[in-house]
Amino acid sequence: MASRDGAAQGRHRRGASGDDSLLGTGLSQIEAFGRKVTTTANQLMGPLSDPSSSVHYQHAMTELQKELRRPGIQQRVFSYAKASPTELVRSKLSTTEIQHRALTYLPDDLLRNIPENENVYSLFQGFQATIPEEEEDQHSRKRQKSVSLGQKLLEERAPRSNEPPSLINVRKDRDRTNHRLEMLALRKNMCSAEIREIDNKISNLNNMRKIVLDRLGDIEQNELQVEQELLDLDDKFEEMVEEFDDAATLGNAVTPSTEIDLEDATPGRDIPDIDDSFMSASIYEKLPSPKSSKRQKLTRRKSMPIRHEHFEPGSSIREVQAHNDIITALDFDMPFGTMVTAALDDTVRVWDLNLGRCIGLLEGHHASVRCLQVEDNIVATGSMDASIRLWDLSKAEYSPRDDRINKSNGHPKEDDIGDETLTSQPSRMQDCPLFSLEAHVDEVTALHFQGDVLVSGSADKTLRQWDLVKGRCVQTLDVLWAAAQASATMNSGDGQWRATGRLPDASADFVGALQCFDAALACGTADGMVRLWDLRSGQVHRSLVGHTGPVTCLQFDDVHLVTGSLDRSIRIWDLRTGSIFDAYAYDNPVTSMMFDSRRITSAVGENVVKIYDKTDGRHWECGAGVAPEQDGQQPATVEKVRIKDGYLTEGRKDGVVGVWTC
Repeated sequence: MASRDGAAQGRHRRGASGDDSLLGTGLSQIEAFGRKVTTTANQLMGPLSDPSSSVHYQHAMTELQKELRRPGIQQRVFSYAKASPTELVRSKLSTTEIQHRALTYLPDDLLRNIPENENVYSLFQGFQATIPEEEEDQHSRKRQKSVSLGQKLLEERAPRSNEPPSLINVRKDRDRTNHRLEMLALRKNMCSAEIREIDNKISNLNNMRKIVLDRLGDIEQNELQVEQELLDLDDKFEEMVEEFDDAATLGNAVTPSTEIDLEDATPGRDIPDIDDSFMSASIYEKLPSPKSSKRQKLTRRKSMPIRHEHFEPGSSIREVQAHNDIITALDFDMPFGTMVTAALDDTVRVWDLNLGRCIGLLEGHHASVRCLQVEDNIVATGSMDASIRLWDLSKAEYSPRDDRINKSNGHPKEDDIGDETLTSQPSRMQDCPLFSLEAHVDEVTALHFQGDVLVSGSADKTLRQWDLVKGRCVQTLDVLWAAAQASATMNSGDGQWRATGRLPDASADFVGALQCFDAALACGTADGMVRLWDLRSGQVHRSLVGHTGPVTCLQFDDVHLVTGSLDRSIRIWDLRTGSIFDAYAYDNPVTSMMFDSRRITSAVGENVVKIYDKTDGRHWECGAGVAPEQDGQQPATVEKVRIKDGYLTEGRKDGVVGVWTC
C-alpha cells in the first residue's frame, strides 16, 4: 500500500514538474528537508516499544543535562536572562551592520520637518527642460526616423479622419508650440528656484562674513593687548638693567683712593683731615636717584590694523565731538592709531582712535593752531602766534582702557563721547614738548617735515627751512622775490604779484599748502601758482600755472602732483613734463585734499567728503550728509579731511570728527 502511494506520489511529482518546471525544483528540496527532519525526530522520540530509539533519546537527554550543569553554560544562560533586547541585538549584529543602521536612521524630528515640495513640475519635466531646443529638435528627428514598422502599420490601420492635411499640420504646429511654451515656463521656474537658492547662499555667506569679521576684531584687540604686554616687559627690562648698572656703580664706588694708607702713618704723625666734599664727590653723586613710577607710554604700534579694509565703502566707524569750534587742522599716524586735532577754541587734542578717547592736550601755543603734521610719534604744530612747536607723543603717560569697540556699528558707547572726551588730564602730556621754532613774524599757515628737515610757510610771505637737530632756521625763501625773479626771467615787463583773474579772497592764506621731499619743495600760494623749489639753491625750479584762485592744498608722489584751489577745481599735474594730466571741478571751493594709492578725497564746502577713485574714474560721496536727515538737522560742513590706506577722518565746522572707511 505504501509502495503504491509512493509510486502515485512520484507520478504526481513528475506530472507537476512537467507542468511547471519552475516550482518543481523548489518543492523537491522542501520535501527532502522534511524527510530528514521526520527521520531525525522518529529516531530521537520514537515509540516506547522500540528499545533502540528510547536508548538514543535517553542518552541525548542525559548529555544535555550534563552540559547544562556546567557553570559556564549556566552563567551564559543567566546573562541572557538579564540582558536587554538592545544588548541581545548588538551581540547578534556585526559592528558594520550597526553603523550602517545608525547612519541610515532618521529621527522623527527630521521626518516631521521635511519641507513641502512646492514644485508643480516633475523631475522628468525638469530633465526635459534642461535639454536645449536644438538638441531636442535633432533628437525628435532621429526618433521619427527610427519609428518601427509596427507603429507604421498601426497608423495605417487607424481610421483616417476627413480633415485636410493642412489642418493636421497646423494642429501639430500648435501642439509643438504649446510644448515649447510649457518648456519655457518650466525653465523660468527653474531659474527662479536657482535665484532663491543663490539668495539663501548669499545670506548664509554674509552671516559667516560677519562672524569672521567679529573674529578679526577680537584678534586685533588681542594683538593690541599683546603689544601692551610687550611694552610692559620692555619697561621692566629697562628698569632691571638700570638697577644692575646702579648696583655695579655702587660696588665700584669705594676705590683705593678713598682709603687711607695706614702703613705710611707714623705714631707721631697726624692724619690729615678729610674734606667734607670727599664723600659727596666719590659716593653720594653716584648714588642712584629714586626712580619715579613709570606709566605706560604711547608708542607706535608694530602691527597694522586691517579690519577697516573689509568694511563696506562709506561705512561709519565712529564720530567724536572733538572740539567746540571749527576744526582747523587734523592728522593721524595710522588706522586705529593716534590722531591730533586743532580748532579755533585754542586747543590741540590727542586721540586714541581705537577707543575714541582723548589722551590729553598739547599746551604751549598762545593762539589757535592752523596746521599740524603727525609722523610716527612726532607732532609738529604751526600756530597763529607765529611759532612752531614739536612734540614727542612717546613721552605721554597714557594707559589704554580695556574697552571693546561696539561690534555692531563700530561706534563707542554713549558715555565715551560725553564730557570725558573733552576733558583730560593735562599732566599726561607734560613731558611731550621738545622745543619751539620762532622766526616768523606772522601766523604759520602751512608746514611739512621729513626726517630732520622742516619747511614752514607763513603769512609774512616767506618760507623757512629748519634743521630739527640743531633747532634753528637754516634758510629763508622770499616768495615775492621769487615771483619777481620769475617775471623778469619771462620778460613780462613787470615784477609784480601775479593777478589771479578772480577777486582776491581776504580769508585765503598767502601760503596755502606745501610739501617737501629731500631737496624738493612744492608750494601753493594765494596767486594760484604752484612753485617747485630746489632747497639746495633756494631757487624756483618750475612754476605750474593753471589755477585761477588761491591754492589751499597740495600733495605729490613720485609722478603726479595734485592741487586743490578756491577756484573749485582739483588739478593733477605730471611732474615729469609740468603739464596737466587730469582735472575736475566741484560746485564749491576746495578747502582740503589728500590722496592715497587709490582715492583722492577732498572737502568742498559740503557736509560730505568728495571721493574720486583713480582706478575706475568714479566719483562718489562719503560722510554724514549721505544718509537722510534726522529730526530735520543736517550735519555741519566738512573743513578738513585726511586719508591713509582707506581709513578716512574728516573734521567739521561744529567740532565733530568723523571716521569712515572708503
